[in-house]
Amino acid sequence: MYIPKNMIMSGNEAITNFIAQNSFGLMVSGSLNATHIPFVLDATAGKNGVLYGHVSRANSHWQEIANQRILVVFSGAHSYISPTWYDAKPAVPTWNYTAVHCYGVALLLNDDETQAVLDKLVAQYEPKLLQDKQLMPDEYQQKLRQAIVGFKIVIDEIQAKEKLGQHRSSGDQQGVFSSLSASPHPDAKQLAQYMLQRDIGRGNKSDN
Repeated sequence: MYIPKNMIMSGNEAITNFIAQNSFGLMVSGSLNATHIPFVLDATAGKNGVLYGHVSRANSHWQEIANQRILVVFSGAHSYISPTWYDAKPAVPTWNYTAVHCYGVALLLNDDETQAVLDKLVAQYEPKLLQDKQLMPDEYQQKLRQAIVGFKIVIDEIQAKEKLGQHRSSGDQQGVFSSLSASPHPDAKQLAQYMLQRDIGRGNKSDN
């Protein structure tokens, strides 16, 4: 991924939080086969962390990724940027966005390890379900587990980007942030909220 120096998302905590908040990723193998699935990140494992996931056994992609280096793309907040929001003229439209690319080798998991991954995934989104044996009895889970394949990706490289108008003047940044915040479009509001959270591209300081 092309990342200008002033658009690098730096800091392990920022990247970990980004993946946790945008955990539905796109897994791409060498043949360009791709699968959309949720992931769980263990940021404390290994040098760069380990991603855990699972796919349907009917999806032959699991056979292709086994012991191979693959890419997982996590997409975050993004929005159209109008040139009318800038102080500077002339100007053209652009698109601001956030994204993290994780590379690593995929290893298949055994049955117990796969169950642990499923528990972590449920705990991430609705932990109380783990105690609801009436809704999710162990025997039912075990039966369904035979139809999936769990895996982990040992991350060896991370590329993280925040294209948030850091290269623009303070006035241009203020115009963009104000317009995104006032927009009726959910994507625009989400991007403005991310910029506020990260304190980037709002024109309140020099981001160059």
